[in-house]
Amino acid sequence: MENNTYVVIMAGGIGSRFWPFSRTNYPKQFHDVLGTGESMLQMTVRRFKDICPPENIFIVTNKDYEHLVKKQLPQLSDNQILLEPVGRNTAPCVAYASYKIAQINPNANLVVTPSDHVVLKEQVFTDVIKEAVAAADKDDVLITLGITPSRPDTGYGYIQYISDEAQSIKKVKTFTEKPNLELAEMFLNSGDFVWNSGIFIWNVKSILKAFRQHLPEISEIFDEGTTDFNTETEKNFITRAYSHCRNVSIDYGIMEKVDNVFVLLSDIGWSDLGTWNSLYTIGEKDEHDNVVDGEVILYDTKNTIIKTPKERLVVVQGLEGYIVAEHDNVLMICKLEEEQKVKEFMADAKNRKGPDFI
Repeated sequence: MENNTYVVIMAGGIGSRFWPFSRTNYPKQFHDVLGTGESMLQMTVRRFKDICPPENIFIVTNKDYEHLVKKQLPQLSDNQILLEPVGRNTAPCVAYASYKIAQINPNANLVVTPSDHVVLKEQVFTDVIKEAVAAADKDDVLITLGITPSRPDTGYGYIQYISDEAQSIKKVKTFTEKPNLELAEMFLNSGDFVWNSGIFIWNVKSILKAFRQHLPEISEIFDEGTTDFNTETEKNFITRAYSHCRNVSIDYGIMEKVDNVFVLLSDIGWSDLGTWNSLYTIGEKDEHDNVVDGEVILYDTKNTIIKTPKERLVVVQGLEGYIVAEHDNVLMICKLEEEQKVKEFMADAKNRKGPDFI
């Protein structure tokens, strides 16, 4: 079955909530965020080493990041790097990869994953993915990994499942996008909600069927490229195709509409690492609950995350509950509890100072 397993890694986003560390010309998936010596993208690829052959891994990214992908993953062939001419959210991204891989192997089972998530329990992850692939290979099902919630987080989407089923793969009842705190607390207390990881597993026939049923305008666009995929005309076709695709997520366009969607409950040490607070949560803390990455001297500082260039000495005094982040030509100091303003800061920086600062 491993030879029928393919991994699609979505690596086209700019990670705006992680500004100023994540930048338009060098997004966070290409950074060594955790200080391990590997970028998030490299860690994601390595995570699948026991799940599928290396030639079955495909990266979908923006055309502007082709050089970064090739530099960090020189083992990939050009055909394994899918270049989007413009971002159109995750549904066109998944459609592109699915149609392309279907031409290579019509029996393919696909694992679709973001490139910038953290998985601390890698062996558990491998076992969970193999269980999901086996289920997708046998039945016409669309599976997402559901993460056992550890707190009432308002930054994640939630999945409610039918809890009276004994198996670990459960029928999905509802999806809820980023609830308020009161609702998130209710979800946590109910015991039948999990976080939506954004990691999907399905057979290529099942997902193409779902596109034809629920996003027919996208399937019609990609159906026209059947003879172009995996040939020298693919690039020109994709440029034309994306000019006609609307911006729509795979969650909204398909997962929330199909009746054969299931969730596999899992505890894999997962974080989407989408915000400074998520990095603070999983980071190694000192005796004053600070997370520090850089040459830093601290005085009277606690509950603070600091990420600064190694070549610059930074002295911090008297902060509690802050983000101190410097990268390239931007230094940001922000209250950790108000990190949702980071996207606003980034937009203002672009409007007031120009694109060089984003």
